[in-house]
Amino acid sequence: MKIISVQKHSLGAELGLQPGDKIESIDNSRVKDILDYRFKITDDQIFLKVRQNGEVVEYDLEKDEDDDLGLEFEDMRIRHCANDCIFCFVDQNPEGMRRGMYFRDGDFRMSFLHGHYITLTNMGWKELKRVVEQRLTPLYISVHATDLDKRLEMFLYGKDDHLLSKFEYLTENGIELHSQIVLCPTWNDGAFLEKTISDIHQYSPMARSMSIVPAGLTKHREGLPFIPPVTKEYAEKTILLYEEFDKRFKHADGSRFIVLSDEWYLRIGKEVPEIDYYDTLDLEENGVGQVRNFKEKWTDFDIPAFEKETQITIGSGKLISDTFRNWFIPKLNAISNLTVNYIPIENNFYGKDEVTVTGLLTGGDIVQQLQGQDLGEKVIFSDRIVNETSGAKTLDDLTLSDISNEIGVPFLVTPDEPKSFFEIIQL
Repeated sequence: MKIISVQKHSLGAELGLQPGDKIESIDNSRVKDILDYRFKITDDQIFLKVRQNGEVVEYDLEKDEDDDLGLEFEDMRIRHCANDCIFCFVDQNPEGMRRGMYFRDGDFRMSFLHGHYITLTNMGWKELKRVVEQRLTPLYISVHATDLDKRLEMFLYGKDDHLLSKFEYLTENGIELHSQIVLCPTWNDGAFLEKTISDIHQYSPMARSMSIVPAGLTKHREGLPFIPPVTKEYAEKTILLYEEFDKRFKHADGSRFIVLSDEWYLRIGKEVPEIDYYDTLDLEENGVGQVRNFKEKWTDFDIPAFEKETQITIGSGKLISDTFRNWFIPKLNAISNLTVNYIPIENNFYGKDEVTVTGLLTGGDIVQQLQGQDLGEKVIFSDRIVNETSGAKTLDDLTLSDISNEIGVPFLVTPDEPKSFFEIIQL
């Protein structure tokens, strides 16, 4: 592992470690990545080998338990997903986007670190044992279907990946698993859905949750298997079926096992569940409870003083537009000296009827639909439209400055809570 920086006054600095040095091993065991390093560095006595200027230097260290060396390392090489799922969003991107848009993340380390959903297909027993040994819990698992023939049909993986054996091993060894079903009409619903829920529920309570989310389909599906769209009628039927399953599949303590993503409710204009529906689950990044958490943050908030008339514009995707129009924007316009315009943005890039979430808006669609409008002093969107790893750019590689220049007023993004929102207005 290559060191890229050493903190001043740290143990690593005292040893004379420098950027460019490489950690060869700890206690004569090779260090594979940052998680391996964190696990092995926790002992109070370690034997460290570092490659410096082409030579291996050895350090026999005594330190306080859990003390770090103050080192930062180059980014891990992320492991590619082994599947070619029929609904994978990566395959639904048009040509000409940045390289990262075509990468399928299938790395259990990213699941542990950042809550990314993985399928377990490319995890052998060596990796599974490492998860248990290093207590990499919780993990987030895309299940989709447990019936073997259906998995082969949908995943296009080519062989049995022994999913349930892996669930059994991980849960029996204290690893908490959050699972997910991307529901594709006519593919993995009906009896397949019931079987999948039942098969995973048997590993409760360490199989902590199962989120059901609708398949995200774009207009760029040329050459891919046909998946019917999730219609309003289909969403209504899914919610009714879910209510039956929710009663049957609980944890032993009565807490909820299955949860629906917000999109099912928003698609039919139904209010999302109350906060206690989500128990202690933290699945916002999977679209579960995102709207309710947003409403909770904005139900009771500190209202700043606007000493002068201030006019701004807020934008979002179409999915959340009713909530914004009927609930959020009136709250803001009730604040003295603040006028908020609201413009929902259609996703022409991916398909205006197919993709309606805010996080998949492109800068090009935003610019096109804001240009020429009275936007006030600035425009504010959720920071979900940008990817920090790409340098705060939108999916089509526009920066905030690019958009600002095109629409003629500052274009800013903010987290979805009042403090950050009002701070950015008053900049």
